[in-house]
Amino acid sequence: MKLSRTLLVALGLVLVTTTLSAQDGPPRPKGPRPTTLPPYDLLLKGGHVIDAKNRIDSLMDVAILDGKIAAVDKSIPATKAIKTVNVAEMYVVPGLIDMHTHLYVYEGDDSINPHVHGVWPDDFTFRNGVTTVVDAGSSGWHSFPDFKAHIIDHSKTRVLAMLNIEGWGMRAPKYEQDTKDMDGAATGALALKYPGIVVGIKSAHFTGPEWTPYEQAVKAGNIANIPVMIDFGARRIERPIYKLFSDYLRPGDIYTHSFSGERGEQDNVTGGVGKGMREARAKGIYFDVGHGDASFAWSVVINLLRDGFPPDSISTDLHIDSMNAGMKDLLNVGDKFLAIGWPLKDVIAAMTWHPAHEVKQDQLGNLSVGSIADVAVLSIAHGHYGFGDSYNSRVQSDKKLICELTIKDGRFVYDLNALTGNPWNAPPTPADKESARWTTLKIQGFGESHWRPHDGQPLQHDWRPYVLPKSDLKTMEPGTAHTTDPQWWTPEERAKSSQVDKKNAQRSGAKKSTSSSPMKSASPALSK
Repeated sequence: MKLSRTLLVALGLVLVTTTLSAQDGPPRPKGPRPTTLPPYDLLLKGGHVIDAKNRIDSLMDVAILDGKIAAVDKSIPATKAIKTVNVAEMYVVPGLIDMHTHLYVYEGDDSINPHVHGVWPDDFTFRNGVTTVVDAGSSGWHSFPDFKAHIIDHSKTRVLAMLNIEGWGMRAPKYEQDTKDMDGAATGALALKYPGIVVGIKSAHFTGPEWTPYEQAVKAGNIANIPVMIDFGARRIERPIYKLFSDYLRPGDIYTHSFSGERGEQDNVTGGVGKGMREARAKGIYFDVGHGDASFAWSVVINLLRDGFPPDSISTDLHIDSMNAGMKDLLNVGDKFLAIGWPLKDVIAAMTWHPAHEVKQDQLGNLSVGSIADVAVLSIAHGHYGFGDSYNSRVQSDKKLICELTIKDGRFVYDLNALTGNPWNAPPTPADKESARWTTLKIQGFGESHWRPHDGQPLQHDWRPYVLPKSDLKTMEPGTAHTTDPQWWTPEERAKSSQVDKKNAQRSGAKKSTSSSPMKSASPALSK
């Protein structure tokens, strides 16, 4: 049976809405705060805080209350928070911001956005410590309302957008070349309708010799008082990059794909910084990575950094091609700069405070008291790693960043190693009763079980400690067998399990007997 496009879209929206309501968790309690509660909802204790805006790079505790940063201090007692999480030997940083992504995946009908390589935001953000993303021009003034209705409004990740100067955005290559639909006035007018959501104007992929896209983009930027981001498209002798910087872009505008080397970013003779780049930075133009599928080359990156030209912001240019090629994700791009010697504090700044400031969202990307409590807790893994560019050239490194925890608006949305959880055989804690204040994740011991229990088995909200003796509680201990006998088993189930255990023990004994035979030591070389 062939379903209509309208029905498929409706089903998709139902699935999206259902999934998001489950992810959101219980709403944060409203009304006056009970006087019996500690002054903070959540405390991250013992971590190394890196906050570029406030110039913090040291061991600090971070307290959160009602979705906002409440305190950052050398030592905050654990008794002052409902929930305290030990993050010693980890880095506590503002929630990461990826300011160059492509997220418009809703097709609608054949007249709207049929040709796009976007991804669903929540699939690729929280597990990488990213709490805010900026869609860089996937939609234009014609298609943005559709993008907002079907993606932005249904995402738990904070999704901001840059409007493409081409009215239909990245609908298809032929549309991106249509200068007649590059309307600065219409684009700027639409941006004004969505302040705080539309945070920039984008021009991308233009291959013609005209300056029309950049003229119209700046016109829209002036109307809405927001920055312009440029992907300079094809390299043309008629419009050299240095002229873009000197004659068109304003202070505060953004040049992305800065390390592609394809449009004059690198000097052909010296290998260093291309003509006009330093002057553009002195003018106040920002330079963004925008790794993408084909815009990051080690031969460019290493030479430009050696020539004293690091990026202002690190971004992915996330889409279905780049994420499966050399780019991977935002932390992987950050790892690449660590691998070639850029300091960790600078890498973090380029993924937090710098992009927030570039898109004029200074309430984000920092841990100032009173700011939005978006936080990423990162660790550094040590080993043997390789990081590729867009052309599969490799740089070796002995470290990589791992996202341990992600907090958005003051509540946990991702926990890699269950750092916020309780031991499986321990009762719920008083903090769990107030979990809606500090997490969106499910908590043991409260709420109906999602499966039907056996008779006599306690429901989660009636949780009570297991009654087995401590000598039998050996599960999850290295080198011990799984011997726990769940208290809700029927006598028949318990007897059957016992028989299975006896058979396994007999088999294990037989194997040990065989392994101890003289054949084991037949080779003197192996016995040494």
